[in-house]
Formats: sequence, C-alpha cells, structure tokens
Amino acid sequence: MTFLQPVTLANDVVTLEPLSHDHLEGLCDAARDGELWNLWYTSVPRPENMAAEIDRRLGLLHAQSMLPFTVRRNDTGQIIGMTTYMNADAAHRRVEIGSTWNATSAHRSGTNTASKLLLLTHAFEQLQCIAVEFRTHWMNMQSRTAIAHLGAKQDGILRNHQRMPDGSLRDTVVFSIIESEWPAVRNELNRRLKR
Repeated sequence: MTFLQPVTLANDVVTLEPLSHDHLEGLCDAARDGELWNLWYTSVPRPENMAAEIDRRLGLLHAQSMLPFTVRRNDTGQIIGMTTYMNADAAHRRVEIGSTWNATSAHRSGTNTASKLLLLTHAFEQLQCIAVEFRTHWMNMQSRTAIAHLGAKQDGILRNHQRMPDGSLRDTVVFSIIESEWPAVRNELNRRLKR
C-alpha cells in the first residue's frame, strides 16, 4: 500500500474530493472569483490553464509526491478551490500541506480552517505523520497569518528559494506542526469551528 491514497475527507463545512477533470469548470469559476491569478505572490492558474494544472497535479499523484484535492463548500455545493498534500516523504512520515487557493468569496468563511482540520487529522491520525509542513511566500502576509493561526510554528526562511513566474525571487517561510503538538492544535481548531 502506498503512502498517499486518494480519499474523500468531509466535515460539516467542506468536503475535500480527490481532484479530477470533472472539477474543471467549478475550479475555473472559483479562480475567476477574485481573479486570483493576478496575485503576484502566489500561483493560481488562469481559467484557460486550469486543465493543464489538473494534469500536473494528477501527474504528481501518479509519482506519489502529491495528493491533490478539490475543495467544495457543503452549504452551497460550490467548488471553492484546491489544496494538496505535497512533497510527501513516506520513509520519514512527513507531508506538506500546500498549493492551496480558495475563491475570494470563501475567505474568512471558516472553509480554510475546516479544510486544514481535515488534512491535519488525516495526516496525523491515519498517515501517522511525525510532522506536517506549510510553506508560503514571505510577502504573502494573509497566508502567513492563517498558517500561524492554525497553531503552526515558524521553522525558518529559505532565502532566494524559488524563481516566481514573473522572474522575481521568492523567500519561502517554512512552518510546521509536529506530532506532539497535534492534540492541542486539533482542540483549538475544533473550538474555532464551533464558534
């Protein structure tokens, strides 16, 4: 049995479905909600490039380095974005949660917290991970704040880590939650979702 197996994860707020080409139109609509491809510090595909992005993520699934999901709101049934387990390390039981984006209308709705709770629960309780990592652009303050609010600790900064599509260099901030921190993080995320 391989480390990452496609699985559907659900709670009262969202359902994370294994990514497929059936989600193409909904993902295009979600990206149009806020024209997310215009955010220079992140990488959200334009609608005309969405099919290629689905192909890319499914190729990484086949290579066992990524498990991609489509995020769907349960109250409306609307597709609001994508998220993944990525940079999977089966030998050391580690994954990164990343390549996440959500439609602008879903921001501050609790959907991101609900998605992360599902992913963290599966990582620590089913995959038996010893650590879950998060990475984001130094300039993406919204993402950095959201990651810190999850209970992740900042591990450090990888300077000049990647070249962005516009040619600029990205400093990457690395966060993680380790296995011993998970019970407290889980309790806090559940408390926040019940509010």
